[in-house]
Amino acid sequence: MSVIIESTIKSNPVGRWYIELRDTTEDDKFEICLDINEYAQKIEIMGQEYGGDVQVAWSSDENVTKEQINEVRMQMNAYEAQREAREAMEANGEIPTHQSDGTPKF
Repeated sequence: MSVIIESTIKSNPVGRWYIELRDTTEDDKFEICLDINEYAQKIEIMGQEYGGDVQVAWSSDENVTKEQINEVRMQMNAYEAQREAREAMEANGEIPTHQSDGTPKF
């Protein structure tokens, strides 16, 4: 069963963006994500309930600036590139020496 998860970019009173995730099958079920890594983790967790069959519908509140939307896009692109690189390394039998944020693994 496919589910639509609404991802809404919002801005708090001090101008910091965050993403609100809302499961469209349940009116009162939502999550708040303060960064892209948290967003990816919560999307994955929410999707597990539906066998990973998830569609994401993006929107933003009126008070969200174009710069904030662009920042979210850039961070999503960087996250996706890191994920693809990590998967390629693992597929080639390589062991990643750094975490996704660039810090070394010990």
